[in-house]
Amino acid sequence: MSDVTELLRAVPLFSELSEPELERVGRVAVPRSFPRDTRVFHEGDPGDACYIIRSGGARVTREHPDGRAITLANLGPGAIFGELAMLDGEARSASVESTEDLDLLALPASDVRALIRTRPEMGEKLVVALTRRLREANERLTRQSFQTVPSRVAGVLNQLLAEDGVTPQVRDGVTIRLRQSDLAQLAGTSRESVSRFLATLERAGIVQVGRAKVTVIEPDRLSAYIF
Repeated sequence: MSDVTELLRAVPLFSELSEPELERVGRVAVPRSFPRDTRVFHEGDPGDACYIIRSGGARVTREHPDGRAITLANLGPGAIFGELAMLDGEARSASVESTEDLDLLALPASDVRALIRTRPEMGEKLVVALTRRLREANERLTRQSFQTVPSRVAGVLNQLLAEDGVTPQVRDGVTIRLRQSDLAQLAGTSRESVSRFLATLERAGIVQVGRAKVTVIEPDRLSAYIF
């Protein structure tokens, strides 16, 4: 239980909860595991639980009627997804698949909503956390609408590093495992534009590009491309 509580405490959505409240949420958590390249759920599925990543990685996608898939986010340990199911019970608005072996904590929506009904203060704290996430998303969209393509790509790389807890002082190189097409979708541009910009960064010694991965050698120099 202590490990579960520690994981919950590190998730921004639950950061406002007290220790007893975290323990109550932890008691309804169910461990789940998925091998690499497996769908956790599909867009349109019932929203019956949210998930927190204990280890591994996952990709969030949406599908166009013509069959194309757009990557919305790449998630790693500590990330939460499917959390809106805790509140509205609507169908999934996106699909999630594992990009490597994935260990999760599943929080059944019915159990979490039951906790909120009996302890309204928990609901208030969750609303505060969700509002904070919405504001952050709005700020990112606003910034991207005024940025050049290189600035958007550098910004996405910087954000992925921040989500992994990487500081600008890291000098040994940090590998981000995602395809250039995924990076393009996250930055709202084409794969060709991403490829050209990564080549520029590689010539400058800032990154090293590999198959389905980008190793950032000098994270502090990315900020020079973000404006």
